Amino acid sequence: MDRQAAWELVCQYTASDSLRKHMLAVEAAMRAYARRFGADEHTWGIVGLLHDFDYQRWPNPPDHPLKGAAILTEQGYPAEVIYAIKSHADYLADCPRVSPLDKTLYACDELAGFITAVAKVRPEGIHGLKASSVKKKFKQKTFAAAVRREDIIAGAADLGVDLDEHIQFVIDAMTAIAADLDLDSAAAN
Repeated sequence: MDRQAAWELVCQYTASDSLRKHMLAVEAAMRAYARRFGADEHTWGIVGLLHDFDYQRWPNPPDHPLKGAAILTEQGYPAEVIYAIKSHADYLADCPRVSPLDKTLYACDELAGFITAVAKVRPEGIHGLKASSVKKKFKQKTFAAAVRREDIIAGAADLGVDLDEHIQFVIDAMTAIAADLDLDSAAAN
């Protein structure tokens, strides 16, 4: 699997800059967790990068992620990559999250989106962001209303990590690529 080819696939199917940045954020979190768990960082990163590549064209369940899974199959991506991407959709009952890869993608997906939303309203962007600030925003139901807080909580529990530690871990992973995500202080202003 070639990372550049995966990025080109993202760009081919996703015109939305914010959705592309979301996939980069999830890729960063997945790579960081792979290092933490002693897993294959490249494979985990590819899963994070490609998990929503089909969403803009086929946003309705079950087209997303099944249309993307078919494309990835045609292109010869490994079964574990395709399965992990399919498993991040709660509505695919035949794809339960079983492996650490599957569980990590689910745990990072919604959280990365929520962290992005929080960082966008801070003068300093993601820099210096703490889990406590993110959790404070959880309580504001009108803030990033489309993000399902219960998925974030369930994802951390299923992964077997403390929620506060998980939030901070993903913040730190995203901070490492803040400029690419337009989440540094200059971009947030």
